[in-house]
Amino acid sequence: MSRRRHLRPEEQEIWNTVARTATPMHQRQVFGPQPDAVPAPEFTPPFETAAVLPKLPKFNIGQAAKPAPNDFAAKTPPLRMDAKKHAKMTRGKLSPEARIDLHGMTLAQAHPALTSFILNAYGAGMRLVLVITGKGKTKADHGPIPQRMGVLRQQVPNWLHMPPLSSAILQVTEAHATHGGGGALYVYLRRR
Repeated sequence: MSRRRHLRPEEQEIWNTVARTATPMHQRQVFGPQPDAVPAPEFTPPFETAAVLPKLPKFNIGQAAKPAPNDFAAKTPPLRMDAKKHAKMTRGKLSPEARIDLHGMTLAQAHPALTSFILNAYGAGMRLVLVITGKGKTKADHGPIPQRMGVLRQQVPNWLHMPPLSSAILQVTEAHATHGGGGALYVYLRRR
């Protein structure tokens, strides 16, 4: 519903007086007779021949878009540790010195548990620890209060890249299948 009111005759007369003195920013095409309309000057093209426009390639909306990464492996930061040790770690050849299992915890329980675990492992001089998040739900929830799929799986990497944990961590990588695969993360700690 429009809330625009119609002008009274004396307001319309004032408006028309002001509109006649205004210079339009853009020429607009007017359909039908307009009261007090000033005719627009005729446009004469600078050249007599029409310019030939280049042929553009066919374009489909979204053709250049890349799918959003939905797993941690697609969002892995650049390598900051020794390449040989990283290769051993991703093949499951290095054994974690400690592990924490966050299954069944809420976000409010998991965050302080993860923080104290990582900082204690760093303080103890450990280099490789395993953080088990679980893969989370596999199907979408269409209930009255839907929940995201794999809340801990999505949130834990964010926590690991934020202070105070980011100062103790050198590399975070998805674990090998022998250590939990997509439901776990290797956390390689800095030297003290």
